[in-house]
Amino acid sequence: MKIKRYGIMGGTFDPIHFGHLVAAEEARAVLGLEYVFFVPSGRPPHKKERPITKAEHRYLMTVLATATNPSFKVSRVDITRPGYSYTVDTISAFREMLGPDCELYFITGADAILQILSWKDVDRLFASCYLIAATRPGYDLSQLRASFGASWQRYSDKIKTLEVPALAISSSEIRRRVAAGEPIRYLLPESVVQYIYKHGLYGAHRQVKGCI
Repeated sequence: MKIKRYGIMGGTFDPIHFGHLVAAEEARAVLGLEYVFFVPSGRPPHKKERPITKAEHRYLMTVLATATNPSFKVSRVDITRPGYSYTVDTISAFREMLGPDCELYFITGADAILQILSWKDVDRLFASCYLIAATRPGYDLSQLRASFGASWQRYSDKIKTLEVPALAISSSEIRRRVAAGEPIRYLLPESVVQYIYKHGLYGAHRQVKGCI
């Protein structure tokens, strides 16, 4: 019997953009995933240094962005769970929901993977899923290996890399552009663009002609 594979894309999604969507679709196609679950973080432990947009806004933007792809689903599991959103807890929740006889692939950026040895319960995380490191074209993979040091041989068979051209887009740059009154159209789905301006997110307290 064929083992079913599922992708899990966790992130702050503040806001979600085409880089996230292209990475998820590429992983779905390359790995033969049944679905990719987008999981907006409730309280991301690694972003305590800046304010995070309310979880409900980030969830609804993710729903809007993924609505046209039947292979994409959005989960509230991290939003409803109290405390900080740790990846190992997210994977455990999906393992319980989907059962033990499937393969789980956690999709994230290569820059996040560089810090993975500092994540909560990293051994249990690697035992529970594969990690997909989405990279920009030309990304120097030696950085990835170097970040693991002597642990690379131990974990390398559970890490897969995936080149995604659209990863040049970043949420932080979109937030900056909104606050500065600069255009963001074509960096993220139009439905998300309109949501940002409707709800005044990221300093979008005024409409600037031509900026959406």
